[in-house]
Order: sequence, then structure tokens, then C-alpha cells
Amino acid sequence: MDLKYLLLLLLIALCGTSCISTKQLTYLQEDTSTTDTLAILRKRQEPYRLQINDLLSIRVKALDQETVGIFNPINDALPSATGEERLYWDGFVVDDHGNIRIPSIGELNVLGYTVDEVREKVQEILLRDYFKPEANVFVTVKLAGIRYTINGEIGSPGSNIIYRDQVSIMEAIANSGDITLTGDRSDVVIIRQYPAGQKVHHIDLTKLEAMNSPYYFVKPNDLILINPLPQKSLGTGTTGLQSFTTILAIFSAITTSILLFTRL
Repeated sequence: MDLKYLLLLLLIALCGTSCISTKQLTYLQEDTSTTDTLAILRKRQEPYRLQINDLLSIRVKALDQETVGIFNPINDALPSATGEERLYWDGFVVDDHGNIRIPSIGELNVLGYTVDEVREKVQEILLRDYFKPEANVFVTVKLAGIRYTINGEIGSPGSNIIYRDQVSIMEAIANSGDITLTGDRSDVVIIRQYPAGQKVHHIDLTKLEAMNSPYYFVKPNDLILINPLPQKSLGTGTTGLQSFTTILAIFSAITTSILLFTRL
């Protein structure tokens, strides 16, 4: 009789710990313990400062189109190239010393600058050395998309690029097929590049407060890792029905074995 109770308790415990709960799957949950219903105000994000290996798109416009053509590189070797491939050939990569090479201007250090600061810097050089104020020089500087890599428990792992000035981690995850049922949304790992090296950060996407995290917005060259929940290693199933079926099979096997041994 004691053995039956023990097996029953074991079955209940396994059922309670093996299946994945709704709380583990829901993004940005509100704190129900407080009566404050005000939405969390998203903090203003600091502007991104350029790092090594970033890819920039720089375009110059002015009344003097002939002179402007010197500063706008066009790769004739790949006339059919489009999108990211075109940017790879015609864009400006920040090298290991933090410099980019612009036709006629030469090397320009941009490490740690924002794109607006680079735009002002380029425009200042052009007005000083190549154009008169009445030339109406117009310079645009943009990051050539935000590239990130996402691996682990995600629908479509791999490297992706989104052509936006700002991308949240929720958008990046949605763009990669969403986190699987066995992915841990409460501890998403972000490996971010800094001038001194890389740092590891964590963000809990099951809490609404995640929107105030400095890691809520993806930065270029971020590596996002989605680790599995413990339930995946248990192998008992992701839903209550799957877990119950698996545990029932184990329970039946144990009971049969005990009955066979007691009859010997």
C-alpha cells in the first residue's frame, strides 16, 4: 500500500514539473501583484556608437553632380548586385583601426562616433576642401542595416539583417521565426561587442520591465542565444497531455516490473 502511494506521489510530482506552463511562454507579462496599471515608459536609448566591422552607407548630393560622383562609389564589376551584396561592395567598412576610406578624402576615423557625428564630419570636410557653401551639399550617413546572429531554441537560427535604424529584440526574434516551445524566454543571452571586447548580458522577456532594459534594442553584430528549458532535457513532453502520456507509460512499466518481481 505504501508503495502505491509513493508511486502516485512520484507521478504527481513529475506531471507538475515536466510540462511547460503558460507563464513560461508568455512575453512581457505585467506584474499583477501591484495595482498600478500605468504602462512602462520606454527609456530613451543612447545613440549607437560605431564599432569595428560596422558597415556604413555614405551618399553625397550637391548641385555639382560631376564632383559629387567622386565621393559616391559605384562598383561596375557587379552591375546586377542588389541589396546587401551591393552594400558590401559600395559601403564603407570600419577597419581594425576604426577608420573608413572615402574616395578623395582618404582615411577617416569613425570609431566611437554616432552616424550623425560622422555625417557632420564628412560634410565639414567637403565644404572646407571641395565645395562652396552655395553648392548645397547634402550628406546622408546610415548604418547598412542592423545585422545580428541568433542561435539556440529559435525557429530560424542564423544571421539576419534588418534595414532599420532601430530594432527591438522582440522584432529580431519574430523575424527569426519566434522562440520554440522549449526555449527559455526568461533568460535570453546577448553577447554584445564593445571597443574593449565582448560582454555577456541577460534579459527576461517574460516581464514587461524588459522594455526598459538597455539590451531590449539590438545593436549591430549582437549574438543572441536562446537556451533550452529544463523540460527539454527531461524529454517528457512540452504539453500536459504529452507529459501525462509519457509518465503514464513509465508508471505502467514500473508497476509491471514490481508485480513480476513480487510474484517470483
